Amino acid sequence: MVNSNTTEIKKAIILAAGLGTRFLPLTKALPKELLPLTDQPLISYAVREAKASGISSIVFVLSDRNKVILDFFRKDLKLEKILRKRDKKGLLKELKRINGEFTELSFSCSQQPEPRGDGDALLRVKRGAREPTAVLFPDDIIEAKTPAILQLAKIFKTSEKPVVGLKKVSREKLPLYGVVEVEKIAHGLYKIKDIIEKPSLEEAPSDLAIVGRYILNSTTFDYLRKIRPNENGELILAEALKKMIKDGKIVYGCELEGEWLECGNKVGWLKSNFYLCLKHPEFGPILREFLKKLK
Repeated sequence: MVNSNTTEIKKAIILAAGLGTRFLPLTKALPKELLPLTDQPLISYAVREAKASGISSIVFVLSDRNKVILDFFRKDLKLEKILRKRDKKGLLKELKRINGEFTELSFSCSQQPEPRGDGDALLRVKRGAREPTAVLFPDDIIEAKTPAILQLAKIFKTSEKPVVGLKKVSREKLPLYGVVEVEKIAHGLYKIKDIIEKPSLEEAPSDLAIVGRYILNSTTFDYLRKIRPNENGELILAEALKKMIKDGKIVYGCELEGEWLECGNKVGWLKSNFYLCLKHPEFGPILREFLKKLK
């Protein structure tokens, strides 16, 4: 019988230490994770997803210049005082509403001084390896009825094996992603047999690409400590997972339900903004009317 205490996912690591070079010159002054997506910073979507998945403790992996990210999730008493003094009741109410969304969460951070890969970032989390942990890349947004991490957590609860989020992509886009070779187990559930990073069209073993959502167990962290840096001096999570698979360990893949909004580059971020803004209950009707006038 599976012990629910060992399969319950209460901790999430959100990786936000990157340089954001694809967004220069914007990211010269502002971390990529604070770029707006509709009227919220990009990283807030990952935090809300984690909370909706039952997460209570969130660890950000940040660079020194990205520590400002934490400010969004802290109360700003000085700003509240100014709004109260100026009788900005509507703005004060909105600020308190946003603050209230995150009061039940515990936040902490670990520092990655230099960008040395997602594997290195994960190993920066103190005591991060002894309990099952969700991992989120905030530039991947999954709009779904069931939060993406919760979809993965349901598989982990019965298997206690690492679970990787997957989405099908069109053939011409396969060279842009990590693509998995799989054995199908059930609808949307796969056993991963190999991971090929940015394959040529001829090398791609499937049309399933890795999305920035994972549930990792202690074994995954053990393997992260075993792998060697690549030619760029980076430790890569995918390499640890490949090594696990090669050694006969089971790694599952879950084809995520929902819309995958990619915000890892300017075009993807702009498209995601259009998509969400046009669906927004307040902004959507206004923007649709505006777009009609442009024709």
